[in-house]
Amino acid sequence: MELKEAQLKVDEWIKTYGVKYFSELTNMAILTEEVGELARIIARKYGDQSFKDDESELNLGDEMADVLWVLLCLANQTGVDLNKALIANIEKKTNRDKERHKNNKKLYK
Repeated sequence: MELKEAQLKVDEWIKTYGVKYFSELTNMAILTEEVGELARIIARKYGDQSFKDDESELNLGDEMADVLWVLLCLANQTGVDLNKALIANIEKKTNRDKERHKNNKKLYK
C-alpha cells in the first residue's frame, strides 16, 4: 500500500467509524504517547531494560502501525500529501548528505 492509499484508508475509517478526527493538538499528544509506547518496546527488546511480566504481549509492528496511523491522521488534517513529502525529503537528504555519512569515520568503527 502506498502512503496516498494509506491516507485515504485512514480518512475513510475515520469518517465511517471514528465520527470525526480528534483535533490536531490532541492527535499530536496521541502521537507522542504512541512514540513512547514504541520506545518502551525498543528499550526492552534492543536496549538494557528487561520486560515486565505484563509486557510479554507487546508487539513492535503494532506499535509502529499506531505511530503511522496517527501520523496519517495529522497529514490528512493538515493537508500534507505524505507521498510527495517523503519523496521531497529523500531528495533533500540525498543532496545534503550524499557524502557526509561516507566520510564519517565514526560509522566505520
